[in-house]
Amino acid sequence: MRTALLVIDVQHGLFDPVPQPSDADAVVQRINALTQRCRAAGVPVAFIQHERLSGSLAFGSDGWQLAQQLQVQPGDERIRKRTPDSFLNTTLGDWLADRDVGRLVICGYATEFCVDTTTRSAAGLGYEVVLAADAHTTHDKAHATAVQIRAHHNATLPCLTSFGPSISAVDSVEIIFRAVTD
Repeated sequence: MRTALLVIDVQHGLFDPVPQPSDADAVVQRINALTQRCRAAGVPVAFIQHERLSGSLAFGSDGWQLAQQLQVQPGDERIRKRTPDSFLNTTLGDWLADRDVGRLVICGYATEFCVDTTTRSAAGLGYEVVLAADAHTTHDKAHATAVQIRAHHNATLPCLTSFGPSISAVDSVEIIFRAVTD
């Protein structure tokens, strides 16, 4: 089964303001390690960027740009989105179909919004999902810390079995990318 890596919303406007998301630098390092391993195996990488009509995430603004610490290569895909679902009204589905992808590794920001929604949507569309358990993050909220939110999603998303395809949460160093040989 062909795999693709989705890096969701790791953008200046979300990662640079103080306070930063929890464990931000380490999460970006883990994402960079994942993207390096993907490219070495010939696995496609997509950077998904959230946008709004105005404000810090307006298309083309400094805040909309990918975080400076990310290691992005010219062959990587960039996909624009306006909702927490990376599939809704975007080119993601067609891009994955063109590459015959059936398995997604998902990482990025925000655990409880875009990462969660994209994971559920992907499973609902028939993709096997591997959530990079230590490579997604968010900000602290009034009801829970970012660490608690990440732990909650790592524990609950794999319990969603009614979609059919599996969802797993695996630390990034344990995710295996195999080179496509056909």
